[in-house]
Amino acid sequence: MMRKYRMLLSAVLVLVVATACAKQPATTVASAPSPTGASADRPGMGGPTETARPLGQRPGAAAPTTPAAPAPAAATATRPAPGAFVRMDALRDIHFDFDKYAIRPGDAKILDANADWLKTNPKYLVMIEGHCDARGTNEYNVVLGERRAKATLNYLVARGVAATRITMVSYGEERPLCADRTEACWAKNRRAQFLAQLR
Repeated sequence: MMRKYRMLLSAVLVLVVATACAKQPATTVASAPSPTGASADRPGMGGPTETARPLGQRPGAAAPTTPAAPAPAAATATRPAPGAFVRMDALRDIHFDFDKYAIRPGDAKILDANADWLKTNPKYLVMIEGHCDARGTNEYNVVLGERRAKATLNYLVARGVAATRITMVSYGEERPLCADRTEACWAKNRRAQFLAQLR
């Protein structure tokens, strides 16, 4: 009798522990959406929306990043390394508002001129570098820089530049043009920078 009682008690204990320790549903950080002109609000910075984050993570804490899927081998084999690209006077950089990746009207005119130059010079490949100012975490700024580069790429493709000629990279806050801690300096660092190379 005592043996049956212990087995029954053990079975109930196992069920209670298994039920009480059920896993919480897994949540993941949403990947950066394709730019649509909307702003990218920083979590915990008083913006109207909050970025998805794992359960239990504080607002403003660095979100874990998921590795990007590897690019197809054919695309990477034909594209030169970032160091092979150089500045071209004909291609002008554009700038962005704080914490945004929307193309501003004045910058759209610059991109129109860049697209015209690229269409008349089809032997050139272009690299778009996405940059940010020093505010925010490194991880957040890399994603924001990528959104800026992607918005710029999408604009050029919409104007008739072949996407196969464009490479993009995000440096976040790692390559500033200006190191002062002023709004004027930060505005210079929030940019999509153009580099080119002959095919």
